Amino acid sequence: MDVVAGIDIGGTKTKIGLVDKKGDAQEQIFFRTREYTNLDDYLDKIRDSIEGLKTKSSIPVNVIGCGIGAPNASSRNGTIENAANLLWKGKLPIVKKMQERLDVPTRIMNDASAAALGEMLFGNAKEMTDFIVITLGTGFGAGIVANGQLIDGYDGFAGELGHVDMTMGDGRLTGLGVKGGLEAYVSATGLKRTILFMMSKYMNQSRFRDIAYNDLHGEEITKAAEEGDFIALKAFDHTANIMALALANFTAFSQPEAFFLMGGLVNSGKWILDPLKTYFEDYLLEVYKGKVKLMQSGMPGKTAAICGAAALIWENHR
Repeated sequence: MDVVAGIDIGGTKTKIGLVDKKGDAQEQIFFRTREYTNLDDYLDKIRDSIEGLKTKSSIPVNVIGCGIGAPNASSRNGTIENAANLLWKGKLPIVKKMQERLDVPTRIMNDASAAALGEMLFGNAKEMTDFIVITLGTGFGAGIVANGQLIDGYDGFAGELGHVDMTMGDGRLTGLGVKGGLEAYVSATGLKRTILFMMSKYMNQSRFRDIAYNDLHGEEITKAAEEGDFIALKAFDHTANIMALALANFTAFSQPEAFFLMGGLVNSGKWILDPLKTYFEDYLLEVYKGKVKLMQSGMPGKTAAICGAAALIWENHR
């Protein structure tokens, strides 16, 4: 069976899967990105992981290509360039290095743009021509589709909406040094930072007053919200408010039919999504009210990023 190796390079985890033509991940694995400070060692680990998945497969598979989704990836240059949440800096020739290891056609794209392509091929956007995918993980990514075309940009870096300033230059720094940048507030990392902000603003008791920042995880914030923790509820509301304003602004430049939300922050469910929907409708221009849907990915949550990466190859084999 023909499959594509889909690779999602994240600031925290690297996810790899063998994806068939229908968008189903036959086998998958992940490992921690930051354990590899040397890029070549990291790429060797990816190659070995793919070989391991091929061996593990219950049926013989033929890898016909490799698709990679990554932050700050240039689809036109085949590079990752100074990604905020990755250890390796400079202009990294990822496609060239991976082709040397795998000897199959290889493409790379901004991870959120790859996810948008996957949503068109395999998910809930099959019948849509205008939509935006928002990835909410370590950072904030965006993949934009308008008039049925993925907006790739002049140099392949379109969609860096996580670094749009939301505070007129007087807020938190993003990983790229943008003051008040969106991903410093709306991301799994941003939510953690907001927990600290809320504890400094309010005196209410909270479980988080006894937890160090590095020991704080999104799942725990969600659990605290379920238990009525004041600080957790305030943090989710604050995050949803900022995100809603950003999405309302983004609506004005391309009028998407829908925003597809995916990534770790979305797993918080109603605690982030309910206030988001309310604020979003409030912030929309009158002409857009009631027309723009907020949806979750049509690809299984654990494989959406992998399948999106694989779509870079499968779009040319359909």
